[in-house]
Amino acid sequence: MATFKDFRNNVKPNWCPGCGDFSVQAAIQRAAASAGLTPEKMAVVSGIGCSGRISGYINSYGFHGIHGRSLPIAQGVKMANRELTVIASGGDGDGFAIGMGHTIHAIRRNIDVTYIVMDNQIYGLTKGQTSPRSDMGFKTKSTPGGSIESALNVMEMALSAGGTFVAQSFSSDLKELTSIIEQGIEHKGFSLINVFSPCVTFNKVNTYDWFKENITKLSSIEGYDPTDRAMAMNTLMKHNGLVTGLIYQNKEKPSYEQLVEGFKDEGLVKQPLEMKKDKFDQLVSEFM
Repeated sequence: MATFKDFRNNVKPNWCPGCGDFSVQAAIQRAAASAGLTPEKMAVVSGIGCSGRISGYINSYGFHGIHGRSLPIAQGVKMANRELTVIASGGDGDGFAIGMGHTIHAIRRNIDVTYIVMDNQIYGLTKGQTSPRSDMGFKTKSTPGGSIESALNVMEMALSAGGTFVAQSFSSDLKELTSIIEQGIEHKGFSLINVFSPCVTFNKVNTYDWFKENITKLSSIEGYDPTDRAMAMNTLMKHNGLVTGLIYQNKEKPSYEQLVEGFKDEGLVKQPLEMKKDKFDQLVSEFM
């Protein structure tokens, strides 16, 4: 049986010391082992940004895509080989700005991919500009007078789009984060996991201490039911989205793969590629 050490490689992350992404990497490795996976049964697909480097830091199949495009690639991988556990990853700029069109449609499509967003409310790789998750009034190099745009409420958006697994965690809480990722991996459908992952270099507002003071853990709310969509939405609005834990899960809605007629259990790599002459002639005749 694989352990989290089996998901380590010899590539040393070059994130800033104290970056929340270190914990996300560790949580993915621990969750994969706990879920009974082996490196050859998992693929990690990432986009651009500090968080995009994560696909190279985990011992599994990996693909470092382009900005905002981790989800199309991840969905393609899953459709080509449904035997693989596919994890897509990126930052809040990657997933909620240039990649938002892909995010919203992946949610409603409900393909069996786990999407982990490292949310630091800023563009870190390009040296500190506002992201779609930056609060109004947030001062950066691109908004020296303070941002005049409101932050995107991504968890509310995910619920509205029909998400079947919507969760949020904090990189400082490795135990909860690992559990959430494992649950997301095991969920049969699209799993969106937003992780508060502080940028210690450029975001001096949304710090570790700030999150610890402002986050409400759903496990502390008496009677909270993650199968109640209305309760989930009301709780998010009440706490301005600053909650951690499993927000909502719907196990009844079938995944995209389950609805595709004739979709084989085996990946393309295990399927015969030769074509008989009569079949070839039949296909060609359609274009003659």
